Amino acid sequence: MIKPVIDQLVYGLLKMPRGAVFPEALDFFLYDTVKIFLLLCVIIFAVSFIRSFFSPEKTRSILSHKHKHAGNILASLLGIVTPFCSCSAIPLFLGFVEAGVPLGVTFSFLVASPMINEVALVMLWGLFGWKIALLYIGSGLIIAVFSGIIIGKLKIEDLIQKLEYKKQACCVSPETQSFSSRIEYSRGYTISILKHIWLYVIIGIGVGAWIHGYVPADFLARVAGRGNWLAVPVAVLMGIPLYSNAAGVIPLVSALTGKGVAMGTALSFMMAVTALSLPEFLILKKVMKFKLLVIFAAVVGLGIILTGYLFNFILR
Repeated sequence: MIKPVIDQLVYGLLKMPRGAVFPEALDFFLYDTVKIFLLLCVIIFAVSFIRSFFSPEKTRSILSHKHKHAGNILASLLGIVTPFCSCSAIPLFLGFVEAGVPLGVTFSFLVASPMINEVALVMLWGLFGWKIALLYIGSGLIIAVFSGIIIGKLKIEDLIQKLEYKKQACCVSPETQSFSSRIEYSRGYTISILKHIWLYVIIGIGVGAWIHGYVPADFLARVAGRGNWLAVPVAVLMGIPLYSNAAGVIPLVSALTGKGVAMGTALSFMMAVTALSLPEFLILKKVMKFKLLVIFAAVVGLGIILTGYLFNFILR
């Protein structure tokens, strides 16, 4: 329904020639922008409504009563619907540890929260379909669960920094009880998230449209194409210094795959940007000693690389 309207606008109303570089890039940009923002409004509202039932205190209480690997699985699932931002990283991490949640379970949550979220789900679903979106969620959950299990078995609780912190207003979940108040919270949260990420979405789609229209297909295919076995680890290393969120990087994944980059390679890049970004390490350095940061990066990075190869094998 959206595509014919955008095509009519670009090629009908604006009278741009079909097949030309700029009109194709503009059509790509407008279509993805409208589609993604519509999906974001619907899914963020639904997820935030569910989120209103889970305060940080309730989340810690649930996880503290789970044992063995069940806690890692539940922590990873909760990470999908629990907010994770720069101001919540420190209090959530310390709160979990101080509440007696095992370190491995806490790390499963820490990995899942930035890597798997409603924005990533919406945008992957909108750009690639539900199968890719579910594969991404499944692989992200596996990385989060096994990363937590491995780190938990290392017995390295002494590598946690002691730090006093204050709760930030933006990270406090509502203690609402009525249906109407939860609806109001969901509406306000959706608007807040859109205000925060709209620029990332526009920039990401804009860069993706430029790649779609102007970057030669054979260039990216040679650098990170399906036949290059080093493409996955290179993509992960390239993603670490960057800072973005799913809203900004997933449109690039769409453009890269359209130019011949293998899906697993492109998603490995996205996972590295969202779960292993340098700014995230700078935040976590406040609560982790350097050795623990290295262990965290190595375990998660290896999981992302293996997932990239698996995606490339399945989707070849």
